[in-house]
Amino acid sequence: MRRVYQSLMAVGVVTGIAASSPVSAHAIWFAERSSRLALIYGMGTDDLDTTIRKPLIKAVDGYDADWKRVSTELQQEGPLMVVHSAAQATVITGVFDNGTWSKPPGDGEWEKKDRLQMPNAVVSEKNFKYAVYINASLHSQVPEFPDQILQIVPLTASMPLKMGAPLKVRVVYRGKPTAGVRVIPDFVNDIDGESLKTGPDGTVTIHVRNEGLNVVNATYDGPSDDPKKVDRIEYEATLSFVLPHKPE
Repeated sequence: MRRVYQSLMAVGVVTGIAASSPVSAHAIWFAERSSRLALIYGMGTDDLDTTIRKPLIKAVDGYDADWKRVSTELQQEGPLMVVHSAAQATVITGVFDNGTWSKPPGDGEWEKKDRLQMPNAVVSEKNFKYAVYINASLHSQVPEFPDQILQIVPLTASMPLKMGAPLKVRVVYRGKPTAGVRVIPDFVNDIDGESLKTGPDGTVTIHVRNEGLNVVNATYDGPSDDPKKVDRIEYEATLSFVLPHKPE
C-alpha cells in the first residue's frame, strides 16, 4: 500500500507542476556556421558544446530532392559538428538522446538521474530531441520520417521566401497529428515569446519571423515507458530553414 501511495503522490506532483514547467528546454537544430551546416545544441541564442555530446547523437541523415537517402555524416571541425554529404542534400534530419533527468525539490537543478536514484524528485523524465533542416531550394512537400518520433511537417511544397509570410505546419507524434502541442515560432530569437498550441488536426499557422535562420520548436510530453523510473518522456522537435537575402 505504501508503494501505491507513493506512486499516486508522484503522479499528483507531476500533474501539479505541469503548468509551471519551463516553457522551453534545450533542443537540437541545424544552422550554417562559416558556410558549413552544423548541428547545434542549445536554447535560444545559447549554443552549447555539441562536440562533447557527440555520443548522444544517434542519427544524422540526408535526403535528396526525390527523397532518396544520400550518404551523410557528422564530422568534428573545431568546436562544431559539421554535416558532410556525398551529394546535395535537400533535407537533413537528426536524432539526439539526452537520457534521463530528474528535478529535485526546491531550487535544485536538474540531475541526470531517474526516480529510483532520486525518489523525492519533483519530476523524472526521458528526453529525446529531433531536428529537420530544409534547404531553400525544396519544391516538394516534406514527408514524415520514421526516425522522427515528433516532427514538425510544413504543409507546403515550397518554403516561404518573405519574412512575415504565413506557414502552416502539422505536428505529428508517432505518425499521428497531435493536438495541444506547444509550438514556439522563433526558438532562437524569441524563445520566451508567446507560444502557440496545435489544433485538433495537429496544425498551427505561424508567421516567418526572420530573414535568415528560422527555427520552429515543438515540445510534447508523452507517456512513460517505465513508470518506476520516469514519469513521462519529453519529445522536442525543431524545423529549421533559411530565408535567403537579396543578391548583393
